Order: sequence, then structure tokens, then C-alpha cells
Amino acid sequence: MQDWFESDAGRYVLEREQAWFDATSVDLFGFIAMQIGLCQIDFLRANRMPFRYCGKPAGGHVRLLPELLPLASQSLDLVALPHALEFSPNPHQLLREVERVLRPEGRLLLTGFNPLSFFGTRRWLGSRQAYPWNGQFLRLTRIKDWLSLLGFELAGGRMACYAPPLNREQLLRGFGFLESAGDRWWALGGGVYMLHAVKRVQGMRLISPQWDEGWLAKPGLAGSTNRIGTHRLGDE
Repeated sequence: MQDWFESDAGRYVLEREQAWFDATSVDLFGFIAMQIGLCQIDFLRANRMPFRYCGKPAGGHVRLLPELLPLASQSLDLVALPHALEFSPNPHQLLREVERVLRPEGRLLLTGFNPLSFFGTRRWLGSRQAYPWNGQFLRLTRIKDWLSLLGFELAGGRMACYAPPLNREQLLRGFGFLESAGDRWWALGGGVYMLHAVKRVQGMRLISPQWDEGWLAKPGLAGSTNRIGTHRLGDE
């Protein structure tokens, strides 16, 4: 994948993805952030959390299997998955692990190739022996369903890269008009989707009993006549 990002088509994709990661992550606060995969590219370079790491099966700051993260539950504030799902043998399990290690209200930023685009057409018509065409392009609707089942709520996202994945810079520039036209007329046809999701944890409401205040006020019985108030966990 790293080699492909150095090609003309790869640079076309990387430029737009990096801009989105920069703009989205710069105002996400917390303490610990982790990028999973593609550690040669710092997709979280604009984020200001004091501890930022990158993990992958070989190399990176942390050596790990994405589907079995060696991290404590609820230990991260931000996870970035740049094209990690396409090349995972079990992408749903990977998302389950991300949900486990994220703190409540933690953020997930992910990118993926859209099979319903010129990129998807290129994958079906061409050779699938090299990156990124040998990956499993997952539909956006499927990713959204998985995120919803795991308790994530979408906070933002967009499509990009509407031009065909041509490996010639001059031809890509010629299709530059498709970027603005695609956002307006073909919103779901971008070659890459970029999603920002938040881990939501439902609060618990404590139901207060209806105490008999007259009984509490009888002589010899200590206590307050104040009713027990309701409290939603996580409101602090």
C-alpha cells in the first residue's frame, strides 16, 4: 500500500485523505491516540493529544494484530483506521476491538475504498494481484450498519476522489472538475469514503422510590425528608 501511495493515483488519494484527517483530528482532545496500519504515513500529525502511537503486525510503535488488540479496554481516546478494514481477514472483529479499547465518547476516524465508484470498477476490470486492488472493498452502508450495531454514532464524513484512478498526473488533473461536480451531483460515487464516528454509551437512570415523608417525620426516626433524586451516569 505504501508503494501505491507513491504513484500518481496514490498521491491523488493520499492528498485528499491527509487533508481530511488533518481537518478532522486537529480539534479532537484527549490523552492517547492510536493509528492502526500504514505507519509510514502519520495520519494523526495534526492531532494534539500528548501520546500518539501507530501499531501494525510488523513495525510501528506497537506490534499488534488489529483483530486482537493488546490494549486495555477503554484505554484510548482516538483510533484512526486508514484503509485497515479492506485488508483485514475479519473487519467486523477489528471494529469490535476498536469499540472495546475506546473510552466512552472516544472517536474513530476511518477511510475505505468505495466499491460503487470508478475505483470499484477498476478493481473488477483489472488485475487484483497488487495493492490496493487485492483488498476487500466494503460498501459504505455495510460499514454504517456495523458501526451502529456496535454503538457508534456518526459525527461526520464525506466522499472524495471522484476521478478515475488513472496513474498519470496530467490525466488526473484533467478530471479535476469531477471533484466539485461529484460532491454536488454524485455524492455517493467518490472513490474513497471518510467517516468520523463517536462511541456512545447509554446512561443508566436510577428510579427513586416514593418515600412516605410522614412516616419519616415520626418522632424517634432520624433521616431527611428529601427524596432521592434521579441521576444519569456519565453526567459529571
